[in-house]
Parts: sequence; C-alpha cells; structure tokens
Amino acid sequence: MGKAKKVKARRKPSGAPAGARGGPAKASSNPFEVKVNRQKFQILGRKTRHDVGLPGVSRARALRKRTQTLLKEYKERDKSNVFRDKRFGEYNSSMTPEEKMMKRFALEQQRHHEKKSIYNLNEDEELTHYGQSLADIEKHNDIVDSDSDAEDRGVLSAELTAAHFGGGGELLHKKTPQEGEEQEKPKSRKELIEELIAKSKQEKRERQAQREDALELTEKLDQDWKEIQTLLSHKTPKSENRDKKEKPKPDAYDMMVRELGFEMKAQPSSRMKTEAELAKEEQERLRKLEAERLRRMLGKDEDEDIKKPKHTSADDLSDGFVLDKDDRRLLSYKDGKMNVEENVLDEEEEEQSKEAGDTESNEEEGDSSGREDTEESDSPDSHLDLESNTESEEENQEPAKEQRQTPGNGLLGRQERAGKAARDELPYTFAAPESYEELRALLLGRSLEEQLLVVERIQKCTHPSLAEGNKAKLEKLFGFLLEYVGDLAANDPPDLRVIDKLVVRQLYHLCQMFPASASEAVKFVLRDAMHEMEEMIEAKGRTPLPGLGVLIYLKITGLLFPTSDFWHPVVTPALVCLSQLLTKCPILSLQDAVKGLFACCLFLEYVALSQRFIPELINFLLGILYIATPNKASQGSTLVHPFRALGKNSELLVVSDKEDAATWQPSRLSLRWASGLRVPTSTEANHIRLSCLAVGLALLKRCVLMYGALPSFHAIAAPLRALLVDHLAECSHPRELQELCQSTLTEMDSQKQLCRPLTCEKSRPVPLKLFTPRLVKVLEFGRKQGSTKEEQERKRLIHKHKREFKGAVREIRKDNQFLARMQLSEIMERDAERKRKVKQLFNSLATQEGEWKALKRKKFKK
Repeated sequence: MGKAKKVKARRKPSGAPAGARGGPAKASSNPFEVKVNRQKFQILGRKTRHDVGLPGVSRARALRKRTQTLLKEYKERDKSNVFRDKRFGEYNSSMTPEEKMMKRFALEQQRHHEKKSIYNLNEDEELTHYGQSLADIEKHNDIVDSDSDAEDRGVLSAELTAAHFGGGGELLHKKTPQEGEEQEKPKSRKELIEELIAKSKQEKRERQAQREDALELTEKLDQDWKEIQTLLSHKTPKSENRDKKEKPKPDAYDMMVRELGFEMKAQPSSRMKTEAELAKEEQERLRKLEAERLRRMLGKDEDEDIKKPKHTSADDLSDGFVLDKDDRRLLSYKDGKMNVEENVLDEEEEEQSKEAGDTESNEEEGDSSGREDTEESDSPDSHLDLESNTESEEENQEPAKEQRQTPGNGLLGRQERAGKAARDELPYTFAAPESYEELRALLLGRSLEEQLLVVERIQKCTHPSLAEGNKAKLEKLFGFLLEYVGDLAANDPPDLRVIDKLVVRQLYHLCQMFPASASEAVKFVLRDAMHEMEEMIEAKGRTPLPGLGVLIYLKITGLLFPTSDFWHPVVTPALVCLSQLLTKCPILSLQDAVKGLFACCLFLEYVALSQRFIPELINFLLGILYIATPNKASQGSTLVHPFRALGKNSELLVVSDKEDAATWQPSRLSLRWASGLRVPTSTEANHIRLSCLAVGLALLKRCVLMYGALPSFHAIAAPLRALLVDHLAECSHPRELQELCQSTLTEMDSQKQLCRPLTCEKSRPVPLKLFTPRLVKVLEFGRKQGSTKEEQERKRLIHKHKREFKGAVREIRKDNQFLARMQLSEIMERDAERKRKVKQLFNSLATQEGEWKALKRKKFKK
C-alpha cells in the first residue's frame, strides 16, 4: 500500500501543469491560452524549463513591441528631422536635477556676460541699473528718478493730455485764479495749445541750460583733478613719453616688404608656339635665306632695288617732269569716311617694307647662323656674303681718284666673288629624296657637318604639318638613311663618326616622330640578314658572321628602342638574332672573334636594365678564354658549338711571341679589324689577340657583377673559374691582363652562395612493433565529449552561437511578416478610400443626371 501511494504521489504532478521552475502554474483567466509541453519520460535531477507557455500573451507582447519600435521606424523611414535635446546634462545620469539646474543657470549667466567677439579688446561689460542699461539712461533726457522730489517729472501734464487725447471741453471751462478774479472770457483751443507749446519750449531751454552748466562743472572738475594728480605723482604724462621715444629703425624684413610693394608686376609673356607654327617659321626662314643666296649667285647687287636720287642742277626749275604712272585713285567710302588716306598710308608702308627687306634678310642670316650647332659654324654655310659686304664698304672708303679710275672693274670683281661664294654655299632648301640614289647624290662628297645639315634641312622643309604627303616622304627618308648607314659601314675604313652623328641626331628624331614605320624598317633589315644566314646554312652547312653593317644595325636598334621590356616587336627579334650569331657562326679568324665580342657587348647593353640571363653570352666568353689558353690537358669543362676543343682554330688567341706581348698596350679594340679589308701584320695580329682576351675578361667581369645575385651563379661560373685559376694565371701574359684576371676571380669569390645542395628529407625512424594493449575510451551517451576544458568551452560557444543564430533568423522572419502585414493594410486602406471616393463620385454624377432628366421632362411637359 505504501508503495502504491508513493507511485501515485509521484505520478500526480505530471498531470497538472507545472511552473517554469517546477512550481505550481499561475492562475490564468483563459485556460485555452495555456500550452503545456508534456515530456515522454520524467528524469530525476533534470531541471525542466518552459513546461507551460502562454503563446497568446507572448504573441501579443511581441506585436506590441514591434508596433512601438519597428512600425515607428517604418513610418519615419522617409523623414530626416530629428529632435535633439541639447540642454546641459540631459543625458548624464550621474548628475542630479539640482546640479543640472545650477550648471545651466551658470552657463546662461556666462553667455550673457561673455564678450561678443574675443578679438574686440575694447569691449567692456554692460552696466545696468534696475534692469536698464546705464548707457541708455545717459542718452535719454527725461529720466524718472526715484529719489527726486518731483513726482510728476517725466509724466505728461494734464493740460497736454486733455488737449491731445480728449477732455478739451473741460479745459475750456477751467479757469485760473486770476481769470476768476478778472472775470475774463475763457481762452480758445488755439490759444491753449500755443501756451502749452511755449511752456514746453521754455522747459526744454531750462533743461539744456542745466545740462550745459553740469558739463562745464564736470570739465572743470576733471581739469582740477589732473592738476592735483600731477602734483601728487612726479611722473610725466604718457603723451610726452610717447613723443620722447624714438621710432625704431625698420629691419631688413620691413625694408624688403616695402621694396616688393613698389616693384613692377610681371607682364604676361607671349604664348608658346606649337610645333606646326615653329616648323612653318623655320621653313619661311630657310626659303628667305635660299632666295638671298640665289640673288647673290646671280650677281644682283643689293642696292639695285633702292631708288637713287638724280643729280639736279641749281638752275633747274623742275618743270620737265613726265607722269610715269596714273596717280589717280578711285574714291571709296567706309563707315561714312573716305578711304583715300588709308590707301596712301598702305603704299607708304609697302615702300618702307621694301627698303627694309635687305636689312631684315641680313639679320635673319645672322640669327640662323647663331641657331646652328658649333659643328655647323665651321661649315661653308657661314654666310660669306657678309664678308663681301664689309670688303665692299672698305673699298668704298678709298680715295676718290682710285674709284674714278676703275669703277666698273671693282663692281664686277665684287659681284664675281659674291656669286662664287654663293655657288659654293650649301643650299638652304632641299626637296625630300624619292629614292636612295637621290639621297646618296646629295650626301656624297660633303663633309660630316654638311651631311648633317642637309638631312636636317630636308626634315625642316618636309615637316608633316606643312603638307599632306610629307609624312610618307620622311618615313621613306628613315629607310634611305638606314641603307646609307650600311654603305658607310662597308667603307674602308668605316665612317663610324658619320654613323654616330646620323644616329644621334637624325635617326633618333625620325624614330620618335614615326615609331611604327621606323620599327617596320628596322625589322625588315634584320629579317633580311637572318634570311641570308639561314640560306647560307642550308647551302653550306655553316655560315660566317655577318658584316659590320648588320652589327651596326643591331647597335642602332638598341639605341632607338627600349631594351628593358619583357617583349618588344623590334628588340626581341634583335635578341634572337644576336643569340643565333653567337651559337651558329663558327670562329675561324681574328675577324670573327672581334665580331663575336662586339655582339657580346651588344648583349650586355641590351640586358643592362632587365638583367636577363643570356646563356649564349656565357658560352661564348668561355670559348674565348678556351682558345686563349695553350694547355688543353684537363680543362674541367665541355665546349659547345661554335667552338671546338681540338682543331685548327682551338688556339686562335694564343700569343707565342713574348716580344709582341711586352710591346702591347691596353687600348680599345677597333672595329676596323672586323671589316677584314686589310690583312694585319704578325705584330698587329698578336696585339689583336691580347686585346680580344682583355675585352673578354672585361665582359666576364661585367657578367659576374650582373649575375652575382642568381642562386645558380657559382654553378654557372665554375668552368670559367677553372680556366682562370688553372691556366690563364700560369700564362706569361702582360701585367694588365693578369691584374684583370685576378680582379675577376676576386669578384667571383666575393659573391655569396645563395643556393643549398639537395639533400634527402630527414624523417623520424620507424619504431618497432610492440604488443601493447589498445585502450578504447567508453563513450558516455547523453553528454558532450571533449578532451580538454578549452575544447568543451569551444563546443559550448559553437552551440550557443548556433542557437542564437536560429533565434535571430526567426525574429527577422517575424519582422518581415509584420512589415508585410502593415504594407498590405496600407494598400487595402488606400484601395478602400479610392473605392469610397469613386462611389461618392458616381453617386453625385447619378444625382446630377437625375436632376437634369427631371428638368428635361418638365420642359417637355410645358
């Protein structure tokens, strides 16, 4: 029985709704709103929550909260006005209301008494009396003084009030004591007003007199006080001290400011001329100079165009004139005025311009000579006509007898000399050549300065902005100049100085003007050279190094185009061409060695900025050092094409004559040996070998400095180091070569080892298998497993974040539903209002229609 009672008592609470903490549930007015969350099983020791819920109450509370917050924000979404309470301490909860009131009162008093402007030092505080400013009181004349005995002061008199504001009838009946005695008639209104006016003026004069008396007394009192003050203190007044003080001298800064104030302002200068305007002016200048040269060449005197006065006797009456031309002019008007005077002035200006034409041409020639370079000043384009003019002036200053004896011979001699000088002078204008033969005819037989001047004047006369077809002519000129450079390189000896000046001055300028056509012209030249080399290889199996012209073209490519780009339409094919030259062309003579070293120099110039690794360059320098060593027993390296370890040319750069080695002086390797037009002697050949070895060592040193930062540098430089250490150091070379070799080895040794040799990965040894029992942890179901406390805390936070995230998503969904309901209710309200208005409109229209029909029927009945 006891056991059954216990079970019955234990089952009893499960049927009744429990509270949130296991207690009895609160009494609810509506039992249908209570939701009981029943459990399938009761577990001892588990704290149950949310056993009983009130979904209706919770829903209503959430709806009320959203109405107060979310709905308010939704309705004010398009409004930007916000009321902010900026009173002091309004949002400070740490202050009491009494402290807030005291602080606000203090700030208000401070705001009233503070100055309006912090920079106004003369502003004083405003003094008041009974709430009225003392300054305003002083301005008024009638002030009500509380201490004064006259109580009626400042108040309008009864007579004045009665006269202006009514009650005039009483004044008419009011009588003074004298009038009562004399029994006179009462005064009229006009007389009373005149008396009042006179009385007020008298009072005003009395007040003015009192004020003046008070002012005089005040000034007298101030003067007496100053005298007493001077007697008390024996100090001089401030005004006298100011007069005694000397004015300070202005310092350097003040003087500079005053000077800058009086300086003249900068005047606007003329605008900068465009390239087309400059080209047009240069063309006009050259045309004028060419016209002047042709005039001198034809023997025309400068003074022919100038009218000389005829000899007139003393008895001539000037009556034998003949009208040479008709001076009559047509009468015309412009803006109501005759144009006769303007025509006369225009003719006078034309005559003056003709007279000054010769002098201007001479001045322009002088200016043009100053604009040319220093090299151009030595050319025959140095205006010899100026010298002829000076000579003619000197001849004019000779005695009159000599002039009378040979006047014609002297004039003819001067004209002949001027014509000869003009014929020898270089023309100022040139037409653009249409073929290479025309350009060659213009340049052959002239000096370096004249050739440069001819090309420059061709460019100036054929500027693209002057005519439509000038651009195509200058593009052709670039190709002609490239061909001319190739011909200069084929001469014996090659005119390298002319090539240098043409590249620096003319080709570079044309390349900057027309980069597309210049790149096409250079690529065409390089493509032609490569095709010739490939055809030679297909025909004979090998090809010699190309001539000096191709190498010059490769040098020009590096000067005209950027070589540091990763890929360039002109420089990249040039690099490929250089690599083909160093790998496919065998070294069979000293001429080939010189050409190969020149190609190596070009390679280093190309990769100076990008520092790109060139294996063909390192291989060629290794071959140069190899053919310069006499002993081939054990070199420690393997040669590749175009060099051979054994053969006829394996010791091409070995010098066996010690006397030639002793007489060798370090100098630059001349390119005239690359042309092969002259066979060198044995001494010159030995000197060329030593110069080639010196150039090779210098290039190798530059490669060491450039590629020293590579991780594989020491592996690349190992064969070169072996040759330098084992063989070249033992040879009997001049001291300069040995020093260069030692410096190169020093640079190699100074480079750091950046890469490490490959090694096997270190791994832990595999332990032996042991028969150790395996421990398996038994899982406890119902609890979250975690190895450490940190892991358990992490899992707890993950679970909490997941729960909060779900709750936030649920609340956002409910907010969206609430807003959707509000929007739907607004739409329905608008639709209902619209229907109501439409219905009302239809009703009014129907009523109007009925009244109109009734009126119509009434008319028909009548």
